[in-house]
Amino acid sequence: MTPQPNPEAGAAVKAADRAHVFHSWSAQELIDPLAVAGAEGSYFWDYEGRRYLDFSSGLVYTNVGYQHPKVVAAIQEQAGRLATFAPAFAVEARSEAARLIAERTPGDLDKIFFTNGGADAVEHAIRMARLHTGRPKVLSAYRSYHGGTQQAVNVTGDPRRWASDSGTAGVVHFWAPYLYRSRFYAETEEQECARALEHLETTIAFEGPSTIAAIILETVPGTAGIMVPPPGYLAGVREICDKHGIVFVLDEVMAGFGRTGEWFAADLFGVTPDLLTFAKGVNSGYVPLGGVAISGAIADTFGKRPYPGGLTYSGHPLACAAAVATIGVMAEEGVVENAARLGASVVEPELRALAERHPSVGEVRGVGMFWALELVRDRETREPLVPYNAAGEANAPMAAFAAAAKAGGIWPFVNMNRTHVVPPLTVSEAELKEGLAVLDAALSVADEYTA
Repeated sequence: MTPQPNPEAGAAVKAADRAHVFHSWSAQELIDPLAVAGAEGSYFWDYEGRRYLDFSSGLVYTNVGYQHPKVVAAIQEQAGRLATFAPAFAVEARSEAARLIAERTPGDLDKIFFTNGGADAVEHAIRMARLHTGRPKVLSAYRSYHGGTQQAVNVTGDPRRWASDSGTAGVVHFWAPYLYRSRFYAETEEQECARALEHLETTIAFEGPSTIAAIILETVPGTAGIMVPPPGYLAGVREICDKHGIVFVLDEVMAGFGRTGEWFAADLFGVTPDLLTFAKGVNSGYVPLGGVAISGAIADTFGKRPYPGGLTYSGHPLACAAAVATIGVMAEEGVVENAARLGASVVEPELRALAERHPSVGEVRGVGMFWALELVRDRETREPLVPYNAAGEANAPMAAFAAAAKAGGIWPFVNMNRTHVVPPLTVSEAELKEGLAVLDAALSVADEYTA
């Protein structure tokens, strides 16, 4: 689709947004949202006719790209047949979506509790774990993000937690492995893995194993930096949970449904959690949907005991129809395989070549179509390009980099001192190379701030 400029319509959209929309995670008077006129495939465009290659996949969820005709048609067909129905009933789209998801989850995660998104999936997973074990505490990693609702933001480990941290949410944070900025003075992945597991064991011992209901981890952390865990770490956490009767929860809201080149990132590590949360890529965000995949043992807890939780729109027919169509598209079109193939053959070597050319790139890390560049002022000291949680003038180098990327025609995903390369999983090799060339030029701006 060719973008058609219509600045008058864009101005009206902007005016209504400014007058009435309250934006998340923002100081309302300090933002200037782009007015989007349309989107298709890997691109979106504004009312001035400027087109952007979306290297952020929305918020890392448009896994099959924008406006996929089969997903759009499925929503339209479902709306004409049964637009909505209460969650207590058996509905074809809901049942089929649950079946298709259960077929792809690891192990015996065969029961699906539907939510409206990732945050409430985390809320319910934690509730299930506490009720299953009768214990109050949850352990989670510092470098993590699990959602913006009250319990989910308290288990989150990044600064978005601070304003809502109740201090009484029953949450204890610990350090997960991250070799580039090791908290354990490790020099190898093997050391980092062993020391991170020892740190977790010690934390559990001092907190009291009998008080801990769950450990929740993003299988591969997303907005926190795409730190792929070292070999053996998740298996080690699984063993620790089994040893102490702790529920192991993997948050695959961002990493799931093909993002890492597998249906679920857990498959990369041969690990099965007790509960797995999902959202985003399950239907590419076309209609809000999330959920919890539940093991047999936890499902049995609520066999004759009511589960005390639910949502009015749990398993909404339009959302589930979109999920059925999305999973079908991914299977028919080899979308997961495309993410794995192009991630290995194009993204990784191209990003590593960028790192050789640009002194601002401290580390390249990722898997599938899930990559991060960590930007630094000094490669030797690893000083971040901007301070932790920088804002305003302190964030100027990253703001300049992002502006250069947008001026070149890509929409980057930028968080703290990182830019993430997370395009739709349907992206073509040509589109990737187009975007990476723009990224190359934008990194020259970041280089200006290096030592």
